[in-house]
Amino acid sequence: MTDATHSAEGPVVIGGSTGFMGQYLIPRLSAAGREVITISRSGADIAWGDQDAIDRAVDGSSLVIGLAGKSVNCRYTAENRAAIFRSRLDTTSSLSSAIAKATNPPPLWVNSSTATIYRHAEDRPMTESSGDLGTGFSVEVAKAWERALFADDLPHTRRVALRSAIVLGHGGVLGPLKNLARLGLGGAQHDGPWPVSRARRAAGTGHLPGARRGAQRFSWVHVEDVARIIDFLEATPSLEGPVNAASPNPSDNAEFMATVRRVLGVGFGPPMPRWMLELGAIGIRTETELILKSRWVIPEKLTLAGFEFAYPKLEDAIRESFDVAAAA
Repeated sequence: MTDATHSAEGPVVIGGSTGFMGQYLIPRLSAAGREVITISRSGADIAWGDQDAIDRAVDGSSLVIGLAGKSVNCRYTAENRAAIFRSRLDTTSSLSSAIAKATNPPPLWVNSSTATIYRHAEDRPMTESSGDLGTGFSVEVAKAWERALFADDLPHTRRVALRSAIVLGHGGVLGPLKNLARLGLGGAQHDGPWPVSRARRAAGTGHLPGARRGAQRFSWVHVEDVARIIDFLEATPSLEGPVNAASPNPSDNAEFMATVRRVLGVGFGPPMPRWMLELGAIGIRTETELILKSRWVIPEKLTLAGFEFAYPKLEDAIRESFDVAAAA
């Protein structure tokens, strides 16, 4: 494997540049004096499908960051499930092919994955060394995504699957929650019984009842720390394989929602029962798994390597995301 400083002056290639994370990274990298080449379906330097252009961009680059993939914030219909798989696997394979053909391959490829790869966990936190992988549609997507990342023989490129928890920042998941809290609907999301059809069971898309009364664990990370983790990965050649991108201080759903309300100065938010969440999810075309699955993830590899989070505490991360200063 090549030294991590190899091609240090080459461009950074970002695949999937128009999403939340890509739009945060581009100005940050540019401000640091780095050339950025973007790939997306539209609004980028290169379009997915133009493999020759992708090959040229990747050859001689210093870093490849793969972020592409259809949002999972949708109903898991057969059409959407296929698009979620295809958008991740095709783009990851495209980047892998470009690296394999490169005369001067990048020393590091950081590709998105997700902390959802781990099982619903209420008993103990999941780490890279001891975490249990889960089952169901979302988990199978994550597994396939990581298999695509590590499928090809790329002896000169270190690869990292960034298993990100829920990413906080301006916009993103916090935008709708901010509005709900201000409307008095910022209470904990309570799991409970709900009928799951045979078809949804077979597809692995029906959330089965788990944690009660908002006790589902909520692992999170601030978007600035995700960017800093990528910087740290470049500077730390010993890190490769799966890496959990999550604050060392996970919360639970009830505490998370209470923190949102406190930061916004909202005194009360009634709990939201499962039946209400399911009807709301149908109405806004999403899935309750996104808020009811217990994600308890710890950044073991990063902690052991000495990474220090800029936003280790939940309230600080939410205050920055909402531009609300702490009380004097």
